[in-house]
Amino acid sequence: MSHINEAFKNGKALIAFLTVGVPSLEDTVKYVLEMEKAGVNLIELGVPFSDPIADGPVIMEADVKALANHVHLPQVMEVAKEIRKYSNIPLVLLTYYNPVFSYPADRFFRDAEEIGIDGIIVPDMPHEEQMEIRPLADEHGVDIIQMVAPTSEARIRENVKAATGFVYVVSSMGVTGMRGDIKTDLKDIIQVVRDTTDTPIAIGFGIHTPEQAHNMAALADGVITGSGVVDIINKEGNKASEDLKAYLTGLRKGMDE
Repeated sequence: MSHINEAFKNGKALIAFLTVGVPSLEDTVKYVLEMEKAGVNLIELGVPFSDPIADGPVIMEADVKALANHVHLPQVMEVAKEIRKYSNIPLVLLTYYNPVFSYPADRFFRDAEEIGIDGIIVPDMPHEEQMEIRPLADEHGVDIIQMVAPTSEARIRENVKAATGFVYVVSSMGVTGMRGDIKTDLKDIIQVVRDTTDTPIAIGFGIHTPEQAHNMAALADGVITGSGVVDIINKEGNKASEDLKAYLTGLRKGMDE
């Protein structure tokens, strides 16, 4: 059974994303541990990338800062190893495929198992292409998290029928970022996913207020926040602890109400 299930075991999961290496590797470790204390159940560690096609300006800004700090996939693996000294929180890496390919993939999955990385999200790798890495992921017990966008019902079913870990439902078309409202008819998409798999469902892209977290938690098993976290860290650097705590406890409260 996947360790990721731990995040969904005691009610709705709050999932938080942050870009590794902003403002420093040490701060990333510190913030992850503080986020867990603030009620986060699963952490997505963002691997800095020069052309992040799924990401909006906030996360792109963080990627630029992290790359200037020479943070790449090997440094992200070191951060995960450091986190594991203090915490057993489920960890998922969000990375484009090129860093994994260069690592290379067989060594990446071996190291991931050894460190205790539970899953991987690869936004630029469609379901069909994942067959290249699925045997390695399965061999080393790393879940490949499926992303589901508002596309055709047949496509959604195809994407999630073998899903493990959790299913990442993208709340709206476009890139990550903080939105005023979320317009996609998520109920229909979630129903299709639920009819196809028992894997937990988490909604991401655009969630940054307690009200949005409340509404999304009513539909799904988990809520993902990314740009809201990264924005605070971008602005406050190594002094973000208090505002991060306030932001995340606000979302947690919204979800639990």
